[in-house]
Amino acid sequence: METKNEKERTELHKMIWAIAEDLRGTVDGWDFKAYVLGMLFYRFISENLANYINKDEQRIHPDFKYEKLDDKVAEKDKKGILEDKGFFIYPSELFCNIRANAKNDKDLNVTIHTVFSNIESSAKGTDSEDDLEGLFSDFDVNSNKLGKTVEERNEKILNLINKIGDLPLGDYKDNSIDLFGDAYEFLMTMYASSAGKSGGEFFTPQEVGDLLARIVIGDKKEINKVYDPCCGSGGLLLKFAKVLGKENVKDGYFGQENNLTTYNLSRINMFLHDINYNKFNIGYGDTILNPVHWDEEPFDAIVSNPPYSHKWVGKDNPLLINDPRFAPAGVLAPKKFEDLQFTMHMLSWLSPKGTAAIVEFPGVLYRGSAEQKIRKYLIDNNFIEAVIQLPGEMFFGTPIATCIIVLKKNKIDNNILFLDVSDKKTINKDRMKNATNKYKLSDENIKDIIEFLNRRTTIEKRSLLASYDLVKENKYNISVSTYVKNLEEPPEINIKELNNEIKEIVRRELKTREELDKIVSELEADYE
Repeated sequence: METKNEKERTELHKMIWAIAEDLRGTVDGWDFKAYVLGMLFYRFISENLANYINKDEQRIHPDFKYEKLDDKVAEKDKKGILEDKGFFIYPSELFCNIRANAKNDKDLNVTIHTVFSNIESSAKGTDSEDDLEGLFSDFDVNSNKLGKTVEERNEKILNLINKIGDLPLGDYKDNSIDLFGDAYEFLMTMYASSAGKSGGEFFTPQEVGDLLARIVIGDKKEINKVYDPCCGSGGLLLKFAKVLGKENVKDGYFGQENNLTTYNLSRINMFLHDINYNKFNIGYGDTILNPVHWDEEPFDAIVSNPPYSHKWVGKDNPLLINDPRFAPAGVLAPKKFEDLQFTMHMLSWLSPKGTAAIVEFPGVLYRGSAEQKIRKYLIDNNFIEAVIQLPGEMFFGTPIATCIIVLKKNKIDNNILFLDVSDKKTINKDRMKNATNKYKLSDENIKDIIEFLNRRTTIEKRSLLASYDLVKENKYNISVSTYVKNLEEPPEINIKELNNEIKEIVRRELKTREELDKIVSELEADYE
């Protein structure tokens, strides 16, 4: 039974999605997400900054409101605000003040563009410059997608401002951090599910992220820093803040993303979950070819959902085989399948006491050639802790049943736990409105998986703790189905009895045929 808070949350989600669908009109939902999410972000940082300043000033001046302050007066404290928050917004450019004047602003599109540019440029020359640069680049106020004329675009922007402003996200002081972050995650879930394959490239279902985080955290109460080399919109990194509490991720959140739009989404997501600019470092670019966090590795906690079967340069780049991340395996992943190259990268940057949990395409578990050699390296050196088989139809854009590989450098034995949780009878079917039906891990499912990983025992049709020799005997095939037989065994067949039954059937058919032939002959004789 839903609690009052859960009901309110459900109603809020319905309202948010209705707004997003109503406002976009003829604009494709995937394209329009930049406008809805961008405006939500603008409201958040406006309220975040105003509350931060008001909280400090109202200790001395109870009636102080930053929203009412003159821009020139506010600018005097700009340097200190930038050092603390990483961005600065003039009082006149706060969301609430822009909204109040929006109806009468014939140049609303220009106003919004100017405000967003000012927010980004406020950080130039400071430590937060990279974190703010280009955050609003996808919010194109002059796009024909919003309307053919300036009037049409302004009308769309005005409606967007008012609808986002009307969302019952509460007073920021009343713990609205969770509401803003939750609203953002819900929107991304809905956009990902409606976008199909493209959505899956930037968003991992939340419950899968929760599972990955709990696998990596184990019994720890805090971690130093968490890393995701294919961070998408940042959801996997933020799971650590939810599971542990953001104060227990001591040195922050690190990630890299190769898609510019998604790179912007991940930084916005950090801010919306009230992760300060000095607590995250999201880089832009190709992680395999140009990793940006050399100075930060190794990491105690690594989680990722890399792109499946992605083509890459492979051995055509002769320098890669000597890269310290890849050289130990002595071979590179095939050009058609980059998957295990990400695995090698994460292993290289994993600390001696750390854990990595990686969502993998099933083909990497059993394919031969170079991928088999990489698996051989991982297994011979005892880096694979477990392989978990997930159900199909869990991820956006693909019905394929993926798996999770758990890596460690400090294993206490040389066995690998194979765990099969692909039986859909034990998985909840989450039917989301306006979205493709997906299977969803429940809290009980996640708890069950973690318990299996901790026990590391063999349970018929569910798990097998396989020895190194057994895996080697299977030619380094680590497909879960090779080790765990979760299907009902077919009944034994007695060949002799079966042959006797067949003979009896044939005998009866021959007798019937003879009787039919006799009847037909008699009928023919009578007719003559």
